[in-house]
Amino acid sequence: MSTIPTERRIRFDGTPLSIEDVLALSRRLCPAELSSDDRFRQRIQAGADFLDQILAEDGVIYGVTTGYGDSCTVSIPSGLAQELPQRLYTYHGCGAGALLTREQTRAVLATRLNSLVQGYSGVSYKLLEQLCALLQHDLLPRIPSEGSVGASGDLTPLSYVAAVLCGERAVWGDAASAVPASTALAAAGLTPLRLRPKEGLAIMNGTAVMTGLACLAFARAEYLSLPKDVDTFDFVEGVWVTSHRNVVPVAIALRHTLIELSIARQAGEGQQTKMEMVYHYLTGPRFRQRVQAIVEAFSSMQDDLNKEKKAINKQWAKREEQIERVMLAFSTVPCSESGKPRREPLAPSENSDTRPSAFPTHCRGVLR
Repeated sequence: MSTIPTERRIRFDGTPLSIEDVLALSRRLCPAELSSDDRFRQRIQAGADFLDQILAEDGVIYGVTTGYGDSCTVSIPSGLAQELPQRLYTYHGCGAGALLTREQTRAVLATRLNSLVQGYSGVSYKLLEQLCALLQHDLLPRIPSEGSVGASGDLTPLSYVAAVLCGERAVWGDAASAVPASTALAAAGLTPLRLRPKEGLAIMNGTAVMTGLACLAFARAEYLSLPKDVDTFDFVEGVWVTSHRNVVPVAIALRHTLIELSIARQAGEGQQTKMEMVYHYLTGPRFRQRVQAIVEAFSSMQDDLNKEKKAINKQWAKREEQIERVMLAFSTVPCSESGKPRREPLAPSENSDTRPSAFPTHCRGVLR
């Protein structure tokens, strides 16, 4: 397993997790750490205790003593309720397609853990420890990428997370190899879990896969946006420089705006700070100066284009006048007595020194 820096740890304690945190965990830039604070542990345990209380008092809880979806009317005997989570992830272990990458799988584990540490799912602290240990030891379930639409829960892909927690199916080994989950857990000093009632549903019925992949997609889009925009305006400045003199200041102003916007965005740590820095830049005097320079350059460009348009119209009007003179000349070609147009010879006679002409005599000089 690869080692990762330990200077900064991403702590799972119920506080919000940023896109940058998910990205750092997915790339093994920071280790994950589950809070051991007594108040946090008590809050998680309170959820599990409440579930046990309802189960003891009422005895009917969706997904605990009933089936799922349309099977909610099917009652599960209390003696079999402990087996239901295992049956659930086994039933959904039918994914297909290419496997998620290691980076994608870490993002999935991070988003799933962050959801469960909120304390609203009735899971035990032990389950959170096991899930965090997968990130810490880089024990990554081999999750097929196809089999979920996300809208009603990433049930099929997340079933592979639940199965690995319980020592079933496989995790990524060296290179592209697969290692049995039970073997990998034992090598890390971990014991397979036996899921409590509802814990299978708590792991699987969520959109952690879709959310984790969205975080990575956002990071890629952010990385690509600035360089491509700057490259575009470099191209504008380099290629259009011969087209119009005002394109250069426009391209320069836009490029500087993008660069300054990137600097403002990178100045803060965390989503809120980044947005504040971007807001201050967009409402500040520097940005207004850039916009004013662009407006003035485009205004000057429009004036020059109007002048060029007038010059072209003037030349075209002169050409139209010449064409009308030619058409008028040809419309007045003299006719012979028979009524047919009289043609002048296209070639000189034997005794003539006259040069041939394709135009009638009275049309010569019209275009001069």
